[in-house]
Amino acid sequence: RVLVDFYAQAFDLSMLPPSMPEEGSGQFANGANFALLASTALGPDYFKTKYNFSLPVPYCLDSQLASFKKVLDRIAPGVDATKSLLAESLIVMGEIGGNDYNFWFMARNPRDTPHQYIPDVVGRIGAAVQEVINLGAKTVLVPGNFPFGCAPEYLVGFKSSNSSDYDATGCLAWFNDFSRQHNQALVQEVGRLRSQNPGVTLIYADYYGAAMQYFQNPKNYGIPDPLLQCCGGDGPYHTGMSCNKTAKVWGSPANFANWDGVHMTEKAYSIIADGVLSKRYTDAPLLNSC
Repeated sequence: RVLVDFYAQAFDLSMLPPSMPEEGSGQFANGANFALLASTALGPDYFKTKYNFSLPVPYCLDSQLASFKKVLDRIAPGVDATKSLLAESLIVMGEIGGNDYNFWFMARNPRDTPHQYIPDVVGRIGAAVQEVINLGAKTVLVPGNFPFGCAPEYLVGFKSSNSSDYDATGCLAWFNDFSRQHNQALVQEVGRLRSQNPGVTLIYADYYGAAMQYFQNPKNYGIPDPLLQCCGGDGPYHTGMSCNKTAKVWGSPANFANWDGVHMTEKAYSIIADGVLSKRYTDAPLLNSC
């Protein structure tokens, strides 16, 4: 299960199917997950034109919104039907934007450049939120990004011999600070959108803070070492091999926070979802908003 599945179950709904396989035929009575493989907020053309950088995947927020609108046109045709359906729905924007930075950092491009395009990433997320509001959405959850500096891929890729580069949890301080800068800008954008859409409930979800719970107090959650990945190889933090059928699984995913160096385990997602659903890591209650 991923985060939206925990949210769906909290509303007594079944887990959400991916939209793409049944985009042209599925009825999606309880909703759908419109995530696409490694999507970015900004499109490939943005990075190619502005930074001469080619993204490894073609999918972005535009792709997800196009699929979303295609399904809406089929299951709720017409402006009134679309508005009626969205008015009683929860729209979760997903933790979009992380890959805009991940792809850049992992290609070992200049580290400071992403600071320049944080406003563009946040602006694109804000524009997407406004777009679904214009379609009729009345409740939208807008999550921040996770702590980049705690992911095994970062810990190995940017290993440092300087102890001051790490925080008390063993995560890379610079990258976690960058995550917080993105999130601070997003909080401001959500505030701006609230002021322009007084009849809409906009909820900011602090995924960074919710995730830091198990990095700061892992034993409280039955996780021996939250910096290790569950599926991988014999390298540092269990890296060294892609998580495929020949990879090593180091134990039950229930004892790990990270699955493959980048993605989290169901255990980690359950902790984050609980933080969001309990209102500890949102600026407005989710369960009472729909």
